[in-house]
Amino acid sequence: MRIRALASSFAGIVLLGGGARAQIHSEITLPPNGDNQRAEVSQWIGLVKVTIAYHSPRVHFPATNDRTGHIWGELVKYGLFDDGFGPVTATPWRAGANETTTISFSHDVEVEGKDIKAGTYALFLELQKEGPWTWILNSQPDGWGSFQYDSTRDVLRVAVTPQTAPFTEFLTYGFDDRLPNSAVAYLHWEEKRIAFKIDVPNVNELYVAQMRKDLEAWPGFNYQNWASAALFAANNKIGLDDALTWANRAIYEPFRGAVVGVMDFSTLQVKATVLEAMGREGDADTTMDRAVRLPGTNARETYQYGATLLRAGRTPRAMATFKLNRERHPEDRFWTSLGLARGYAALGDKPNAIANWEIVLRSVPPAQKGSIPAFEKALQSLKG
Repeated sequence: MRIRALASSFAGIVLLGGGARAQIHSEITLPPNGDNQRAEVSQWIGLVKVTIAYHSPRVHFPATNDRTGHIWGELVKYGLFDDGFGPVTATPWRAGANETTTISFSHDVEVEGKDIKAGTYALFLELQKEGPWTWILNSQPDGWGSFQYDSTRDVLRVAVTPQTAPFTEFLTYGFDDRLPNSAVAYLHWEEKRIAFKIDVPNVNELYVAQMRKDLEAWPGFNYQNWASAALFAANNKIGLDDALTWANRAIYEPFRGAVVGVMDFSTLQVKATVLEAMGREGDADTTMDRAVRLPGTNARETYQYGATLLRAGRTPRAMATFKLNRERHPEDRFWTSLGLARGYAALGDKPNAIANWEIVLRSVPPAQKGSIPAFEKALQSLKG
């Protein structure tokens, strides 16, 4: 009687414990079906995170059963097929085992050149005996396999050519050809590799958008972060109006009343870079005129600015900068002479170029000794 009463009380607790809780705990946790272990792989493309979640079958299952040569077209059927489960009679392969394989994008991307919105999608694959295979992204990521596949919810179908690959026991997803704005995702199993390319064409815009948020928080208390953000935007010609604001804040006052800016050669050079990206070359030159005349600007910084002008084909302004460098830093014999040597050479003035190269070679600092052969070659080419 006591056992019966306890059982009755336990049943009452279960029934009165709330439907939601009972449903959550209605199934126990067991090993995955067919011992096809869950797997997940992620890859960042800039700020974009791509994740593929799947169950990974193996070629030998069980261990004594070698299915090599019987995967493609047999275990995984060609075309759309009917597995005899669910409401659908024509399904693609789930591109894995057990639950639906999914792919998630944290931001909008392009897959094989086609736009895909941020989100999580079911990932299917349709095989063909002859011709390309088709990757399918479907907006119904929840489910078991492809037994509830609904083709009307496809958001992408792209044809790709499967490649022969070295044997691999376990079905594996991965990423290669990783670049700052793209990566190639692939499925590799048995002796096949089937890939598709993911592009993030606006990768630098995403960085600038994130910098905009960052600068509103703790990073904004450091003037160097404002300068770095402005330089990145200028170099990539993105958000240039914001970049100019950021450059000015680095110089003057990043956070009003809280942090001071710093006016030095580097921050003024960043501002000039932004102005140049905006097509305001005159304003950029005026800013750099101020930068090279600051008391803290050294001979090397001035030389590097002049060398930049020389590479840009602005030889007269470069030469004026090199001469100013000698005037403001008469004690420096290396950087000032190096600039004059290259400037005179660009102007075709061999005697003055040779004279300055000889001074350079007599004044090479220890950190620049490795460049001596290049300096000697430049001098000999002028003498020759």
